[in-house]
Amino acid sequence: MTRILSRLGRYVLTLCIVVPAAVIALQYWDRYQQVPWTRDGRVSADVVRLAPEVSGTVATVEVGDNGHVQRGDVLYVIDPERYRLAVRSAEADVEARRQEMIVRRAAAERRKRLREAISREDLQQVEAAAAVADADWRAAQARLDLARLDLARTTVRSPVDGYVSTLRLRPGDYAIAGESRISIVDAGSFRITGYFEETKIRHVHPGRPAQIRLMGFDRPLSGHVDSIGRGIENDNDTPGAQGLPDVPETFAWVRLARRIPVRIRIDAVPPGVELVAGMTAAVEITPDGEAPMRLRIF
Repeated sequence: MTRILSRLGRYVLTLCIVVPAAVIALQYWDRYQQVPWTRDGRVSADVVRLAPEVSGTVATVEVGDNGHVQRGDVLYVIDPERYRLAVRSAEADVEARRQEMIVRRAAAERRKRLREAISREDLQQVEAAAAVADADWRAAQARLDLARLDLARTTVRSPVDGYVSTLRLRPGDYAIAGESRISIVDAGSFRITGYFEETKIRHVHPGRPAQIRLMGFDRPLSGHVDSIGRGIENDNDTPGAQGLPDVPETFAWVRLARRIPVRIRIDAVPPGVELVAGMTAAVEITPDGEAPMRLRIF
């Protein structure tokens, strides 16, 4: 009898340990499956690719690669001498056109006073010549404004607060208009792009709080869902060599969930955490009123 009770006690003790453990494991597994989270996250930022609007020899470079700049800071300067001469030439052309306009207007006024002594055709020709001279003067003014704009564009400035990247300029290089030789990572545009399985998207809503963990940093970042991507590439629509849909083979019992991009706005960055576009991140969307799972994802 004692042996039976002892064995029964061991069974009861085992059940008392196994059953709660199984219930807890089941709850965690259920939450693990239901709570939207992903290891496939990336730090993203807007990159401004700056290209000069005028061509010329680079006179000075005022920044270094990876350096921080503020909006309006000078990045580099193209030799402005050619453009100063263009401004002086345009100013002279404006003055010449203005004098021509004055002469033509005066001639037209004189012909108007002699309206009865000259033919109507001659009067129209003089008035047309005065109008053309006026138009030429205004066109010369526009060319002067353009020359001054080109001169101002020889100084290339940063349009945003950010960090210099891909600096490929040295004094003496020839800068070509429209060719990017420097990029600026916008410091105010850092965000997280998380790619969530489509089976978990129903739990993702704009405004929902999010926790972000970067590889290499222990302290998490806080944020919230900003928006959900509304389209991903459909490989089945890609035409083959004959222009027909190239549908890949799949197994009927295997259906892999597609990943949907979700933009996460960063609310707070802990001290010591450096954001770099392209870094790997793990993102967990926390339902309202619940604590994050605190999974050690990396």
